[in-house]
Amino acid sequence: MLLRIREPVEAVTFSFDGRSVTAARGDTLAAALLAAGVETFRDSVVGGEPRAPYCLMGVCFECLVTIDGVQNRQSCLVEVREGVVVYSQHGARLLTEGGQR
Repeated sequence: MLLRIREPVEAVTFSFDGRSVTAARGDTLAAALLAAGVETFRDSVVGGEPRAPYCLMGVCFECLVTIDGVQNRQSCLVEVREGVVVYSQHGARLLTEGGQR
């Protein structure tokens, strides 16, 4: 079987938890983060266990992150953009201005 690695046609750079990540324009944030080796996107609300994308189509809600200060965003449904700031989500959503811990 021949394995082809796709080179980004047009690269975009964004940050995840303060780390710079490069992805292909058109990829979802979840796909870009998984490709960059990110294994944990959030901690569960109940037990604090690490969570990561499961369905990649917006059904399971395991890929929740904070995007540009907005919490509870499904990273599998959001296209990566240049300069977007993404943080992993820890526990339940905050009910404060800005939404970051």
